[in-house]
Amino acid sequence: MVKSVAQYQEMINDYLAHHLHDDVDESTLFSSMNYSLMAGGKRLRPALTLAVVEMTGGVITADCLQAACALELLHTYSLIHDDLPAMDNDNLRRGKATNHVRFGAGMATLAGDGLLTLAFQWVSDNGLPSAVRAELTRQLSLAAGPSGMVAGQARDILGEQRNLDLPALRYLHRQKTGALLQYAVKAGGILTRQSEPVIEQLARFGAQYGLAFQIYDDILDVTASAAQLGKATHKDAGEHKNTYPGLLGLTGAQEQLAATVAAARQTQQRLSQMTGHSFDGFSQFLAYFKISSNVEEKH
Repeated sequence: MVKSVAQYQEMINDYLAHHLHDDVDESTLFSSMNYSLMAGGKRLRPALTLAVVEMTGGVITADCLQAACALELLHTYSLIHDDLPAMDNDNLRRGKATNHVRFGAGMATLAGDGLLTLAFQWVSDNGLPSAVRAELTRQLSLAAGPSGMVAGQARDILGEQRNLDLPALRYLHRQKTGALLQYAVKAGGILTRQSEPVIEQLARFGAQYGLAFQIYDDILDVTASAAQLGKATHKDAGEHKNTYPGLLGLTGAQEQLAATVAAARQTQQRLSQMTGHSFDGFSQFLAYFKISSNVEEKH
């Protein structure tokens, strides 16, 4: 039976709280890594992996949980580095001082380096079949590296100097935000050794979910308060960032969000038809996106 997101979050938090210390050999470095890792967060990425494992008939073993939690290590590294003075220079993350504010830019950089490297250790150093470990490592490298998330971050920096059109903005966020979310969904299928056509549809859902996540994040930057989000808001416009509300207006961004979520629901149905398994578990992840009723009615 597929668990709730809250149940997956509890499993992930428990694993992270009890296993990070085993692999860090310096107390201040551990404190810095642990500070950001355990600062909260929705844990959506590893939760998506675990949900796919169960929706495709698999069982969440200790090895499976470790491989899923590796993605949270890597995601946290990206947040630490994204907040650094040389990048976005943010002082608030998840309602707390950012890592470089608390530990200094040097230690924060090393904490990110440690989490990134440890993520690949957790993916590869476990009892999963060798073919599964190899494919998870390959796919995570592609998602996180210079053709994935890192490339998206580079495009984001360069894009501050010019206005991107909608295809370019989508491409940027497909890498910056979407790549890790797409990997999260694919990883569940890799862990249960799904066929290539099923993996392709899981990747499609992950890409659609990643796009919706970024559009929604852009909308929240305009409509929510810092207290609600736990980070500074209204920064994107001030820093001349390319965003969906900035390009399309708030209503246009909300319409893009509704259309993207509708497409993800179609992929969800297609997966059920292809596999004979229920993918209703995806609905709780899609419920994260609050779409205004007047916009949703158009889709």
